Amino acid sequence: MNTLSDRFKGVFTALVTPFRDGAVDLEAYDALVERQLEAGVAGLVPVGTTGEAATLSDEEAEELIARTVRLAAGRALILAGAGANDTRKAVEKAVRAERAGADALLVVTPYYNKPSQGGLIAHYTAVAEATSLPIVLYSVPGRCGVEIAPETCAVLMERCGNIVAIKEAGGDAGRVTRLRAACGERLIIHSGDDGLTLPFLSLGAVGVTSVVSNVAPREMVEMVKAWHAGDVARALKLHEMIAELTDSMFIESNPGPVKAALALANLAGPEMRLPMTPVSGQTRERLAGILARFSAASAGLRDAR
Repeated sequence: MNTLSDRFKGVFTALVTPFRDGAVDLEAYDALVERQLEAGVAGLVPVGTTGEAATLSDEEAEELIARTVRLAAGRALILAGAGANDTRKAVEKAVRAERAGADALLVVTPYYNKPSQGGLIAHYTAVAEATSLPIVLYSVPGRCGVEIAPETCAVLMERCGNIVAIKEAGGDAGRVTRLRAACGERLIIHSGDDGLTLPFLSLGAVGVTSVVSNVAPREMVEMVKAWHAGDVARALKLHEMIAELTDSMFIESNPGPVKAALALANLAGPEMRLPMTPVSGQTRERLAGILARFSAASAGLRDAR
């Protein structure tokens, strides 16, 4: 029998939301999801930060979650974004996501407000009490201006039985050790930074919630599987092959670069919703070169097997 930790093991893709003429491009979305499933990802994350959740209506978000559930049909765990900087809205989003069939919820720290640790405890407790689904805390201080302290995480896990995991996106691999010291091994940890996936895994994380896997799902899946299989050398080789592409996903604000890369690969359009705008021409040219080098390196690695 698979444990809850086993279900979170591997690559979870933070899905983009493609748009066409201002509306969600459902045809492109369906194709992106199927591509991820064919690559063997362990999880799909609809309507998160990369999915531009901040500019989706409640109805759009709920439909995208329900659509992802239907498309996956049990082939991947559906971790739905359900964060907001108004606790009442976060509760509503959690209820909607559960109604749409999500398997678990990804709940980001309130942005802009910069609540105290006590405020974070109250916020997450309210969300946890509104749903029966497992909850993944999401600490991303670069976006939100506040970090979930390890001690806060421990309090929340003690208080709320369905708070089980954290997506750690603060750029500090040392946080894995501090979180495990405060919460114990039962805390499920995901890297929220693609480039730190291997360091996180080596310290006790079980997987990654990935942006770059929108573009390179097979390579990311193979890297993490190689690590878990004990083939550290191959995992490192794959990490090094993906590194330039990974770094390029953040040369402008996410999800601009990943949408541009998908457009260059003819997988989805680059359109974004204001206040986000497509990347500059210079960035697009740079991405084109990076994608070409990545494609050649990936083909070479496959041929060498």
